[in-house]
Amino acid sequence: MIPGVSNRRRFSDLTEQEIIALAISSEEDDAQIYRGYAENLREDFPASAKVFDGMAKEEDGHRQRLIDLHQSRFGDVIPLIRREHVAGFYARRPVWLIENLGLERIREEAAKMEKDAATFYTKAASETSDAATRKLLGDLATEEAGHMATASALEAEHLGGDAKTAEDRTAHRQFVLTWVQPGLAGLMDGSVSTLAPIFATAFATHDTWTTFLVGFAASIGAGISMGFTEAASDDGQLSGRGSPVKRGISSGVMTTIGGLGHALPYLITDFWTATTIAIMVVFVELWVIVWLQYKFMETPIMRATFQVVLGGVLVFAAGVLIGGG
Repeated sequence: MIPGVSNRRRFSDLTEQEIIALAISSEEDDAQIYRGYAENLREDFPASAKVFDGMAKEEDGHRQRLIDLHQSRFGDVIPLIRREHVAGFYARRPVWLIENLGLERIREEAAKMEKDAATFYTKAASETSDAATRKLLGDLATEEAGHMATASALEAEHLGGDAKTAEDRTAHRQFVLTWVQPGLAGLMDGSVSTLAPIFATAFATHDTWTTFLVGFAASIGAGISMGFTEAASDDGQLSGRGSPVKRGISSGVMTTIGGLGHALPYLITDFWTATTIAIMVVFVELWVIVWLQYKFMETPIMRATFQVVLGGVLVFAAGVLIGGG
């Protein structure tokens, strides 16, 4: 038996009073989630924060109408029943998880919340027999389904063309500074800095397993070093580059990937086959870095090619010469 599942009620077994209580707690939770989004967005995206403030007020209005209905039918004491008490009931993702995924992801989550709520009220209305309760739940289902129109109206009020464009530009810039820039730096470091030790070992020993171990160790070591260096170099408060933990993860992971790309082919036992594949991987890696610099960092393609490809070729040649000598 799965722990906790046996303690949950089936939705079909809830009384009408419990259905109303569940709706009240759900509206309260959703309003709090919207306020959490608003608070987290307020500094960088003030217009979007106002949109979520407005949506939170809408949920407060729904909650009050449900409380009024409960008082008229069942009195002032509302049973404590929440989403997690009902088997199969939709769950909300934690605010801290969604807020780390960017402005557009928060907007998508809000749309999903409204859709879930509309589905719940439609189902709840079908489970009730009292005319007033059925009407209110049906009305709320319609309103939740139309809340994206409300959200659109709020966006039109607070997010005019210029404001939305500015916020989208800010969100993109933050994504680049927090994830792309340190990740790209890590990928470049991992791809280029490991070329010399890997290919020097390969041509010095002609032993694929030894070459793989050297490449693997160099990649992991470089990833750990780059990750900690990035995280410790800037707390992001003044520079606006975002969380040092996120930047450290991005830099460390991409550094490791950059090195492993041309180390993994040496798991192949035939030396020349492994080396040929590794060289092909290096070629692809370098041009991917060039494209990423051009795409996200707006580096002119010729300058990016000169910096990355030429630098990579020189480091590769150094490794071959040292190993072959």
